[in-house]
Amino acid sequence: MHQIEGALPDFHAVIPAGGVGSRLWPLSRAEAPKFLHDLTGSGQTLLRDTWNRVLPLAGSAGIMVVTGRAHRAAVQQQLPELTEANIVLESEPKESSAAIGLAAAILHRRHPDVIVGSFAADHVITDGERFRHAVAEAVAVAREGYITTIGIAPTEPSVGFGYILCGERLQVEGATHAHLVQNFVEKPDLETATAYLASGDYLWNGGMFIARADQLLAQLAETQPMLHEGLLEIAAAWDTSKRDIVVDAIWPLMPKIAIDYSVAEPAAAAGRLAVVRGDFPWDDVGDFSSLAKLLSGGRPGDLAILGEGARVLADSSSGVVVSQSKRLISLVGVTDIVVVDTPDALLVTTREHAQRVKSVVDAIKQAGRDDLL
Repeated sequence: MHQIEGALPDFHAVIPAGGVGSRLWPLSRAEAPKFLHDLTGSGQTLLRDTWNRVLPLAGSAGIMVVTGRAHRAAVQQQLPELTEANIVLESEPKESSAAIGLAAAILHRRHPDVIVGSFAADHVITDGERFRHAVAEAVAVAREGYITTIGIAPTEPSVGFGYILCGERLQVEGATHAHLVQNFVEKPDLETATAYLASGDYLWNGGMFIARADQLLAQLAETQPMLHEGLLEIAAAWDTSKRDIVVDAIWPLMPKIAIDYSVAEPAAAAGRLAVVRGDFPWDDVGDFSSLAKLLSGGRPGDLAILGEGARVLADSSSGVVVSQSKRLISLVGVTDIVVVDTPDALLVTTREHAQRVKSVVDAIKQAGRDDLL
Protein backbone atom coordinates (compact mmCIF):
# COMPACT_ATOMS: atom_id res chain seq x y z
CA MET A 1 0.00 0.00 0.00
CA HIS A 2 1.72 3.17 -1.20
CA GLN A 3 1.66 6.43 0.75
CA ILE A 4 -0.75 9.14 -0.43
CA GLU A 5 1.27 12.23 -1.28
CA GLY A 6 -0.46 15.57 -0.72
CA ALA A 7 -4.09 16.65 -0.89
CA LEU A 8 -6.39 15.19 -3.53
CA PRO A 9 -7.13 17.62 -6.42
CA ASP A 10 -10.57 19.31 -6.33
CA PHE A 11 -11.47 17.47 -3.12
CA HIS A 12 -13.16 19.08 -0.10
CA ALA A 13 -14.02 17.23 3.09
CA VAL A 14 -17.26 18.04 4.87
CA ILE A 15 -17.61 17.23 8.59
CA PRO A 16 -21.22 17.28 9.79
CA ALA A 17 -20.92 17.98 13.53
CA GLY A 18 -24.47 17.59 14.73
CA GLY A 19 -26.61 15.17 16.69
CA VAL A 20 -26.57 14.79 20.44
CA GLY A 21 -25.93 11.04 20.59
CA SER A 22 -28.90 10.40 22.87
CA ARG A 23 -27.87 6.78 23.60
CA LEU A 24 -24.78 8.22 25.31
CA TRP A 25 -26.78 10.31 27.82
CA PRO A 26 -25.93 11.66 30.37
CA LEU A 27 -22.37 11.98 29.04
CA SER A 28 -23.52 13.46 25.73
CA ARG A 29 -25.79 16.51 26.10
CA ALA A 30 -27.16 19.27 23.89
CA GLU A 31 -24.47 21.64 25.20
CA ALA A 32 -21.70 19.04 25.02
CA PRO A 33 -22.62 16.55 22.28
CA LYS A 34 -20.78 13.35 21.51
CA PHE A 35 -18.34 14.85 18.99
CA LEU A 36 -16.95 17.23 21.65
CA HIS A 37 -15.91 14.36 23.94
CA ASP A 38 -12.75 12.28 24.11
CA LEU A 39 -14.24 8.77 24.02
CA THR A 40 -11.02 6.92 23.26
CA GLY A 41 -8.68 8.25 25.94
CA SER A 42 -6.50 9.82 23.22
CA GLY A 43 -6.60 13.26 24.81
CA GLN A 44 -8.50 14.65 21.81
CA THR A 45 -12.18 15.03 21.02
CA LEU A 46 -13.76 12.92 18.28
CA LEU A 47 -14.14 16.11 16.21
CA ARG A 48 -10.41 16.84 16.42
CA ASP A 49 -9.61 13.23 15.54
CA THR A 50 -11.84 13.51 12.45
CA TRP A 51 -10.15 16.77 11.37
CA ASN A 52 -6.69 15.22 11.72
CA ARG A 53 -7.80 12.19 9.72
CA VAL A 54 -9.01 14.15 6.67
CA LEU A 55 -6.38 16.90 6.83
CA PRO A 56 -3.80 15.10 4.62
CA LEU A 57 -6.50 14.55 1.96
CA ALA A 58 -7.95 18.06 1.78
CA GLY A 59 -5.64 20.49 3.56
CA SER A 60 -6.98 22.87 6.21
CA ALA A 61 -8.49 25.20 3.59
CA GLY A 62 -10.37 22.26 2.09
CA ILE A 63 -12.31 21.18 5.19
CA MET A 64 -15.82 22.51 5.87
CA VAL A 65 -17.62 21.90 9.17
CA VAL A 66 -21.41 22.04 9.47
CA THR A 67 -22.64 22.52 13.03
CA GLY A 68 -25.28 24.25 15.11
CA ARG A 69 -25.02 27.92 16.01
CA ALA A 70 -24.85 26.95 19.69
CA HIS A 71 -21.65 24.96 19.10
CA ARG A 72 -19.74 27.54 17.10
CA ALA A 73 -17.40 28.60 19.91
CA ALA A 74 -16.63 25.02 20.99
CA VAL A 75 -15.95 23.92 17.40
CA GLN A 76 -13.66 26.88 16.75
CA GLN A 77 -11.82 26.19 20.01
CA GLN A 78 -11.24 22.60 18.91
CA LEU A 79 -10.30 23.58 15.34
CA PRO A 80 -8.41 26.90 15.37
CA GLU A 81 -7.30 26.24 11.77
CA LEU A 82 -10.92 26.20 10.54
CA THR A 83 -11.43 29.28 8.35
CA GLU A 84 -14.45 31.54 8.76
CA ALA A 85 -15.53 30.75 5.19
CA ASN A 86 -15.63 27.04 5.96
CA ILE A 87 -17.84 26.97 9.04
CA VAL A 88 -21.53 26.49 8.18
CA LEU A 89 -23.94 27.17 11.04
CA GLU A 90 -27.41 25.64 11.21
CA SER A 91 -30.08 27.68 13.02
CA GLU A 92 -31.71 24.37 13.99
CA PRO A 93 -30.90 20.70 13.28
CA LYS A 94 -32.35 19.41 10.01
CA GLU A 95 -30.84 15.93 9.50
CA SER A 96 -28.00 14.97 7.19
CA SER A 97 -29.56 15.73 3.77
CA ALA A 98 -29.87 19.42 4.55
CA ALA A 99 -26.50 19.68 6.32
CA ILE A 100 -24.44 17.86 3.69
CA GLY A 101 -26.52 19.25 0.82
CA LEU A 102 -25.93 22.83 1.94
CA ALA A 103 -22.18 22.28 2.19
CA ALA A 104 -22.19 20.75 -1.30
CA ALA A 105 -24.24 23.65 -2.71
CA ILE A 106 -21.95 26.30 -1.19
CA LEU A 107 -18.80 24.52 -2.37
CA HIS A 108 -20.27 23.96 -5.85
CA ARG A 109 -20.83 27.71 -6.25
CA ARG A 110 -17.24 28.37 -5.21
CA HIS A 111 -15.66 25.48 -7.13
CA PRO A 112 -17.92 24.07 -9.90
CA ASP A 113 -15.85 20.88 -10.33
CA VAL A 114 -15.51 20.11 -6.62
CA ILE A 115 -15.75 16.58 -5.23
CA VAL A 116 -17.12 16.51 -1.69
CA GLY A 117 -16.67 13.81 0.93
CA SER A 118 -18.81 13.70 4.06
CA PHE A 119 -17.35 12.19 7.25
CA ALA A 120 -19.21 12.25 10.56
CA ALA A 121 -17.54 14.14 13.39
CA ASP A 122 -18.24 11.46 16.00
CA HIS A 123 -16.94 8.17 14.57
CA VAL A 124 -13.80 6.36 15.70
CA ILE A 125 -11.28 5.18 13.06
CA THR A 126 -7.93 3.97 14.34
CA ASP A 127 -6.03 3.38 11.07
CA GLY A 128 -5.80 6.73 9.34
CA GLU A 129 -3.61 5.48 6.50
CA ARG A 130 -6.04 2.75 5.39
CA PHE A 131 -8.93 5.19 5.76
CA ARG A 132 -7.22 7.69 3.46
CA HIS A 133 -6.53 5.02 0.84
CA ALA A 134 -10.22 4.10 0.82
CA VAL A 135 -11.18 7.77 0.42
CA ALA A 136 -8.70 8.18 -2.47
CA GLU A 137 -10.32 5.19 -4.21
CA ALA A 138 -13.78 6.64 -3.57
CA VAL A 139 -12.71 9.98 -5.07
CA ALA A 140 -11.48 8.17 -8.20
CA VAL A 141 -14.88 6.48 -8.51
CA ALA A 142 -16.72 9.78 -7.90
CA ARG A 143 -14.79 11.38 -10.76
CA GLU A 144 -16.52 8.85 -13.03
CA GLY A 145 -19.91 10.26 -12.00
CA TYR A 146 -20.92 7.79 -9.30
CA ILE A 147 -22.15 8.77 -5.88
CA THR A 148 -19.83 6.70 -3.73
CA THR A 149 -19.86 5.40 -0.18
CA ILE A 150 -17.25 3.59 1.88
CA GLY A 151 -18.49 0.29 3.29
CA ILE A 152 -16.71 -1.14 6.30
CA ALA A 153 -15.51 -4.75 6.16
CA PRO A 154 -17.53 -6.37 8.99
CA THR A 155 -15.67 -8.13 11.78
CA GLU A 156 -18.70 -9.58 13.56
CA PRO A 157 -22.45 -10.10 12.96
CA SER A 158 -23.39 -6.71 14.39
CA VAL A 159 -27.08 -5.84 14.78
CA GLY A 160 -26.26 -2.19 15.48
CA PHE A 161 -25.30 -1.18 11.94
CA GLY A 162 -26.99 -1.05 8.55
CA TYR A 163 -25.52 -3.18 5.76
CA ILE A 164 -24.64 -2.66 2.09
CA LEU A 165 -25.03 -5.49 -0.42
CA CYS A 166 -22.22 -5.30 -3.00
CA GLY A 167 -23.06 -5.85 -6.65
CA GLU A 168 -20.82 -6.15 -9.69
CA ARG A 169 -17.24 -4.97 -9.57
CA LEU A 170 -16.45 -1.63 -11.20
CA GLN A 171 -13.48 -1.11 -13.51
CA VAL A 172 -12.15 2.26 -12.38
CA GLU A 173 -8.48 3.17 -12.54
CA GLY A 174 -7.11 3.77 -9.06
CA ALA A 175 -10.02 1.97 -7.36
CA THR A 176 -9.42 -1.75 -7.02
CA HIS A 177 -12.06 -2.25 -4.30
CA ALA A 178 -15.07 -0.59 -5.96
CA HIS A 179 -18.45 -2.24 -6.62
CA LEU A 180 -21.90 -1.10 -7.58
CA VAL A 181 -24.29 -1.10 -4.64
CA GLN A 182 -27.09 -3.60 -5.08
CA ASN A 183 -29.05 -2.76 -1.96
CA PHE A 184 -29.09 -1.03 1.43
CA VAL A 185 -30.34 -3.09 4.37
CA GLU A 186 -31.58 -1.70 7.70
CA LYS A 187 -30.20 -3.06 10.99
CA PRO A 188 -30.84 -6.84 10.88
CA ASP A 189 -31.49 -9.40 13.60
CA LEU A 190 -28.61 -11.60 14.77
CA GLU A 191 -29.45 -14.57 12.56
CA THR A 192 -29.61 -12.39 9.45
CA ALA A 193 -26.43 -10.52 10.37
CA THR A 194 -24.63 -13.85 10.85
CA ALA A 195 -25.71 -14.91 7.34
CA TYR A 196 -24.53 -11.57 5.91
CA LEU A 197 -21.11 -12.00 7.49
CA ALA A 198 -20.77 -15.57 6.21
CA SER A 199 -21.69 -14.59 2.64
CA GLY A 200 -18.86 -12.05 2.30
CA ASP A 201 -21.11 -9.90 0.09
CA TYR A 202 -22.11 -7.34 2.71
CA LEU A 203 -20.35 -4.35 4.25
CA TRP A 204 -21.34 -2.15 7.18
CA ASN A 205 -22.83 1.20 6.22
CA GLY A 206 -20.39 3.71 7.72
CA GLY A 207 -22.34 6.78 6.60
CA MET A 208 -19.51 8.19 4.47
CA PHE A 209 -20.44 9.67 1.07
CA ILE A 210 -18.12 10.97 -1.66
CA ALA A 211 -19.44 12.53 -4.87
CA ARG A 212 -19.09 15.34 -7.35
CA ALA A 213 -21.15 18.14 -5.82
CA ASP A 214 -23.16 18.55 -9.02
CA GLN A 215 -24.12 14.85 -8.98
CA LEU A 216 -25.11 14.97 -5.32
CA LEU A 217 -27.27 18.03 -5.93
CA ALA A 218 -28.80 16.48 -9.05
CA GLN A 219 -29.88 13.46 -7.00
CA LEU A 220 -31.45 15.74 -4.39
CA ALA A 221 -33.25 17.66 -7.14
CA GLU A 222 -34.75 14.38 -8.34
CA THR A 223 -35.85 12.97 -4.99
CA GLN A 224 -36.25 16.05 -2.75
CA PRO A 225 -37.00 19.01 -5.06
CA MET A 226 -38.19 21.33 -2.25
CA LEU A 227 -35.04 20.69 -0.24
CA HIS A 228 -32.88 21.15 -3.33
CA GLU A 229 -34.51 24.47 -4.23
CA GLY A 230 -34.03 25.80 -0.70
CA LEU A 231 -30.38 24.73 -0.60
CA LEU A 232 -29.61 26.53 -3.86
CA GLU A 233 -31.31 29.69 -2.63
CA ILE A 234 -29.33 29.67 0.61
CA ALA A 235 -26.07 28.87 -1.20
CA ALA A 236 -26.62 31.78 -3.60
CA ALA A 237 -26.82 34.17 -0.62
CA TRP A 238 -24.17 32.47 1.51
CA ASP A 239 -21.16 34.55 0.54
CA THR A 240 -23.16 37.80 0.53
CA SER A 241 -24.51 40.22 3.15
CA LYS A 242 -27.97 38.60 2.80
CA ARG A 243 -26.87 35.25 4.27
CA ASP A 244 -28.55 35.48 7.69
CA ILE A 245 -31.82 36.87 6.34
CA VAL A 246 -32.12 34.11 3.74
CA VAL A 247 -31.07 31.32 6.12
CA ASP A 248 -33.56 32.43 8.79
CA ALA A 249 -36.34 32.57 6.21
CA ILE A 250 -35.69 29.25 4.45
CA TRP A 251 -33.87 26.86 6.82
CA PRO A 252 -36.78 26.31 9.25
CA LEU A 253 -38.95 25.16 6.31
CA MET A 254 -36.48 22.55 5.09
CA PRO A 255 -37.64 18.91 5.31
CA LYS A 256 -35.84 16.59 7.72
CA ILE A 257 -34.52 13.48 5.98
CA ALA A 258 -31.36 11.39 6.28
CA ILE A 259 -29.05 11.36 3.26
CA ASP A 260 -29.34 7.56 3.15
CA TYR A 261 -32.98 7.98 2.06
CA SER A 262 -32.70 11.13 -0.07
CA VAL A 263 -29.53 10.23 -1.98
CA ALA A 264 -28.02 6.80 -1.30
CA GLU A 265 -31.02 4.50 -1.68
CA PRO A 266 -32.48 6.23 -4.79
CA ALA A 267 -29.01 6.33 -6.39
CA ALA A 268 -28.55 2.61 -5.65
CA ALA A 269 -31.90 1.82 -7.26
CA ALA A 270 -30.85 3.77 -10.36
CA GLY A 271 -27.43 2.09 -10.60
CA ARG A 272 -25.60 5.29 -9.71
CA LEU A 273 -24.25 4.33 -6.29
CA ALA A 274 -20.86 2.70 -5.81
CA VAL A 275 -19.14 1.37 -2.70
CA VAL A 276 -15.46 1.09 -1.88
CA ARG A 277 -14.50 -1.53 0.69
CA GLY A 278 -12.79 -0.03 3.72
CA ASP A 279 -10.44 -2.38 5.55
CA PHE A 280 -9.90 -0.27 8.65
CA PRO A 281 -11.25 -0.43 12.22
CA TRP A 282 -14.39 1.70 12.50
CA ASP A 283 -17.05 2.30 15.12
CA ASP A 284 -19.81 4.88 15.38
CA VAL A 285 -19.78 4.45 19.19
CA GLY A 286 -23.56 4.45 19.13
CA ASP A 287 -24.09 3.38 22.74
CA PHE A 288 -22.28 2.49 25.95
CA SER A 289 -21.91 -1.15 24.95
CA SER A 290 -19.93 -0.01 21.91
CA LEU A 291 -17.89 2.30 24.13
CA ALA A 292 -17.11 -0.55 26.56
CA LYS A 293 -15.93 -2.74 23.70
CA LEU A 294 -13.84 0.08 22.23
CA LEU A 295 -12.10 0.93 25.51
CA SER A 296 -11.47 -2.69 26.52
CA GLY A 297 -10.11 -3.71 23.13
CA GLY A 298 -12.94 -6.21 22.74
CA ARG A 299 -12.11 -8.16 25.91
CA PRO A 300 -15.56 -8.92 27.41
CA GLY A 301 -14.30 -9.71 30.91
CA ASP A 302 -12.63 -6.33 31.39
CA LEU A 303 -13.89 -3.22 33.13
CA ALA A 304 -13.28 -0.12 31.02
CA ILE A 305 -12.93 3.21 32.80
CA LEU A 306 -13.19 6.64 31.16
CA GLY A 307 -12.81 9.98 32.90
CA GLU A 308 -9.95 12.13 34.12
CA GLY A 309 -9.33 11.34 37.77
CA ALA A 310 -12.02 8.65 37.87
CA ARG A 311 -12.08 6.84 41.24
CA VAL A 312 -13.23 3.25 40.79
CA LEU A 313 -12.89 0.17 43.00
CA ALA A 314 -13.92 -3.06 41.30
CA ASP A 315 -14.09 -6.66 42.44
CA SER A 316 -15.04 -9.36 39.89
CA SER A 317 -16.84 -6.85 37.70
CA SER A 318 -16.93 -6.04 33.98
CA GLY A 319 -18.45 -3.40 31.72
CA VAL A 320 -17.76 0.32 31.59
CA VAL A 321 -17.62 3.21 34.06
CA VAL A 322 -17.66 6.82 32.84
CA SER A 323 -17.01 9.33 35.60
CA GLN A 324 -17.18 13.12 35.48
CA SER A 325 -17.24 13.48 39.27
CA LYS A 326 -14.74 12.80 42.01
CA ARG A 327 -17.11 10.34 43.68
CA LEU A 328 -15.75 6.92 44.56
CA ILE A 329 -17.59 4.27 42.51
CA SER A 330 -17.44 0.73 43.93
CA LEU A 331 -18.50 -2.32 41.91
CA VAL A 332 -18.73 -5.78 43.42
CA GLY A 333 -19.63 -8.88 41.43
CA VAL A 334 -21.51 -7.19 38.58
CA THR A 335 -21.15 -8.29 34.95
CA ASP A 336 -21.43 -6.07 31.88
CA ILE A 337 -22.47 -3.09 34.00
CA VAL A 338 -22.72 0.46 32.63
CA VAL A 339 -22.28 3.31 35.13
CA VAL A 340 -22.20 6.92 33.94
CA ASP A 341 -21.72 9.43 36.75
CA THR A 342 -22.07 13.15 36.01
CA PRO A 343 -22.58 16.07 38.41
CA ASP A 344 -26.37 16.20 37.87
CA ALA A 345 -27.35 12.75 36.57
CA LEU A 346 -26.47 9.09 37.14
CA LEU A 347 -27.14 6.27 34.68
CA VAL A 348 -26.92 2.61 35.66
CA THR A 349 -27.78 -0.08 33.11
CA THR A 350 -26.18 -3.09 31.42
CA ARG A 351 -24.47 -3.49 28.07
CA GLU A 352 -27.40 -5.65 26.92
CA HIS A 353 -29.82 -2.76 27.44
CA ALA A 354 -27.53 0.06 26.28
CA GLN A 355 -29.69 0.85 23.23
CA ARG A 356 -32.63 1.60 25.53
CA VAL A 357 -30.96 4.66 27.03
CA LYS A 358 -32.67 6.71 24.30
CA SER A 359 -36.02 5.97 25.98
CA VAL A 360 -34.74 7.68 29.14
CA VAL A 361 -33.94 10.76 27.08
CA ASP A 362 -37.43 10.65 25.54
CA ALA A 363 -38.97 10.45 29.02
CA ILE A 364 -36.90 13.44 30.20
CA LYS A 365 -38.12 15.44 27.18
CA GLN A 366 -41.74 14.56 27.94
CA ALA A 367 -41.23 15.65 31.54
CA GLY A 368 -40.00 19.05 30.30
CA ARG A 369 -36.62 18.72 32.05
CA ASP A 370 -34.60 20.35 29.31
CA ASP A 371 -31.97 21.27 31.93
CA LEU A 372 -30.97 17.58 31.96
CA LEU A 373 -30.67 17.30 28.19
